[in-house]
Amino acid sequence: MAGGHFGPAGVAKERAGQYQGRVTFSVIIACVVAAVGGSLFGYDIGISGGVTSMDGFLLKFFPGVYEKKQHAHENNYCKYNNQGLSAFTSSLYLAGLVASLVASPVTRIYGRRASIICGGVSFLVGATLNASAINLAMLLLGRIMLGVGIGFGNQAVPVYLSEMAPTHLRGALNMLFQLATTGGIFTANMVNYGTQKLEPWGWRLSLGLAAVPAVLMTVGGIVLSETPNSLIERGRQDEGRKVLEKIRGTKNVDAEFEDMVDASELANSIKHPFRNILTKRNRPQLVMAILLPAFQILTGINSILFYAPVLFQSMGFGGNASLYASAVTGGVLCSSTFITIATVDRVGRRFLLISGGIQMITCQVIVSVILRLKFGDNQHLSKGFSVLVVVMICLFVLAFGWSWGGLGWTIPSEIFPLETRSAGQGITVAVNLLFTFAIAQSFLSLLCAFKFGIFLFFACWVLVMTVFVYFFLPETKGVPIEEMIFMWRKHWFWKRIVPGNPNVEDGSTELGERAERTTE
Repeated sequence: MAGGHFGPAGVAKERAGQYQGRVTFSVIIACVVAAVGGSLFGYDIGISGGVTSMDGFLLKFFPGVYEKKQHAHENNYCKYNNQGLSAFTSSLYLAGLVASLVASPVTRIYGRRASIICGGVSFLVGATLNASAINLAMLLLGRIMLGVGIGFGNQAVPVYLSEMAPTHLRGALNMLFQLATTGGIFTANMVNYGTQKLEPWGWRLSLGLAAVPAVLMTVGGIVLSETPNSLIERGRQDEGRKVLEKIRGTKNVDAEFEDMVDASELANSIKHPFRNILTKRNRPQLVMAILLPAFQILTGINSILFYAPVLFQSMGFGGNASLYASAVTGGVLCSSTFITIATVDRVGRRFLLISGGIQMITCQVIVSVILRLKFGDNQHLSKGFSVLVVVMICLFVLAFGWSWGGLGWTIPSEIFPLETRSAGQGITVAVNLLFTFAIAQSFLSLLCAFKFGIFLFFACWVLVMTVFVYFFLPETKGVPIEEMIFMWRKHWFWKRIVPGNPNVEDGSTELGERAERTTE
């Protein structure tokens, strides 16, 4: 009898209904500790803008900017326009971009914990260099080391959370990364508010305190359990099953374990994940890994968070008032994450992204109109309009926090099959940091050139991404992480691209090599 046999093709049937288990103390602790990695990213975002508005910091490293800041007749929108000052903020993200690509094979070969530890150590070194910097070169080297830490941390932590979390709570537990990020931003804003009174050395304390989350992340990486997906992928099936039973709180994990084994067999047959990610089977995931992190940055949120004190000072707020206003926005962003945690696994990802987009567009247009009509060269906003601007920016930040803030990380981390998950997350982080670098480096120049139109610029991008989500992003709520391929095959658009038969691929050399047919 003639028969045919194909190589491993991943998860071949849906077993989601057979998954069992509960939320255990072990998985909660593991996710909370791992999510601390997000605080590194958040602390740096929040600390940069405050430090770059402190006189002691500017006098030591950017005296030209300090002189320009003192001239009242200077164009309000252009007083901070300096490429060296922008490089201080953006150099970290360029280093993080390169590090995230290096972190991808480390995460796959040595496990998620290895990348988390590497990220913590690198960030600790960077924080030490920044706090003790005596010249610009030392300052930038510290920023580069911070970038390496963020590249490794952002690559590994979202994947770790997605793999540890049970399917029905994956969104909420993954949002712990965003909660840690926003908590880091808020903490940084409050630190800046206190250290700006400690001139001329307060900036050193602000930068040096980044060592605290770095130590927490390093220790967490050492004590955490590895994810069962990673253990099984690396051939340690017995150990992987024990971890799975522990975090699910039951011995009856056969269905989920079989999905992981099927996925790992395909993963181990793939020698070049970055090449395989280009096949039709992974086309929708690749598109999302590129567009979602790009869209997250093009909301304009990082510009507001990086340069909040600078932005508010440009709009006429005093030094203390600007730091206070930025601390308020940081607090709003942190609190908004709780909205997502409570709703993401109930109303779904799409609803949050679309509703958040609509509110962000509205707020950005209102701020732009106010600045156009009431603010210009040698002008200051009245108290009433100043309050309105802060309220609108807080509402914008609130909408971002419950939508693109966390989901821009959560969705890419949960949609990739195991064989390309590390590579896919590497691409997600690299794109995010590439756009973060570009916006951080260009924002002060864009503010000078566009003036009030900077908010309209970002509002147009939010409109584009909201339309994209409506038409092209399927709902991932409740879909097991190893069964996402079935979701793409049911989507009105992506089903035209993704092959319907899991055993057949579109001429891919990788899968072709595996599909060796034998005759009995």
